[in-house]
Amino acid sequence: MEYVEARHDAIERRLQDVVAAVDPPRLREELEHVVLAGGKRVRPTLTILACEAADGDMWATEEGPDRPLQVGTDGDLALDFAVGVELVHNASLVVDDIIDRSRLRRGTESAWAKYGHGPAIVASDGLLGEAFHLFSADPRALESVSAALVELGEGEATELVDQPGDEEAYMELARRKTGALFRAAAELGAIAADADRATIDAFGEYAERVGIAFQIRDDVLDAISSTESLGKPAGQDDEMERPSIVRVTGRSPETLTERARRESERALAALDRIDLPEGEARTYLEDLAIFVVERER
Repeated sequence: MEYVEARHDAIERRLQDVVAAVDPPRLREELEHVVLAGGKRVRPTLTILACEAADGDMWATEEGPDRPLQVGTDGDLALDFAVGVELVHNASLVVDDIIDRSRLRRGTESAWAKYGHGPAIVASDGLLGEAFHLFSADPRALESVSAALVELGEGEATELVDQPGDEEAYMELARRKTGALFRAAAELGAIAADADRATIDAFGEYAERVGIAFQIRDDVLDAISSTESLGKPAGQDDEMERPSIVRVTGRSPETLTERARRESERALAALDRIDLPEGEARTYLEDLAIFVVERER
């Protein structure tokens, strides 16, 4: 786990640095509340791992188990892109909590519950602004994330006004609402490593499948877990009449977890299309595809 922890710590440090530079202080406080309250950091970790797997120059020193992650030019860009992805993700969560009237996020008050609706919306805008400043270093990064945000917006609109009535429609919703940003996260890592187009696309397909599996498992956990174990209100899909895969298909949690596992297997198949050297980055990308299905929160 030291391998992943080193990358997680590097992401946290860069997140703190980016947020600390935000002005005015009130906006900085709101962004700190949203971004630094914890989280799995799955998407930014995916960016870093994709960069390394694509032979980007990022490595750990040899000083000991607590060694900090060291980066070259590619790795430094990947860290910025990773932070940008996490900021975009958190901006979407702020809006989700307003729509869902959820007062809890990651075990603490959601942005709107703590600051009010207006400041929460401003915080979401601020997160997007900071993110796109980071993405502006490469036109390909801007293109990737812009496409993801279009998909995300279409997914959110579909969820609100045109709910899916069958599994096929649900899977398209999951691709837009969750898979698209996962895709962008992996593409950004490959872009930072200056990979070719085919490699970028293969990383993107891998990550999109992982994101869909993640969303299916999220729906299952909402149906079977407690608020305490999730760190956010459980049972929201039923309460809000949202189109979760549980509600849309009526299938058992066990059957739906197997459906998520099939998406995970398709993700691994996409990864196999890339000529990647054996190493820890590839191993952890494979592990991530499994983790999103097996996780309990």
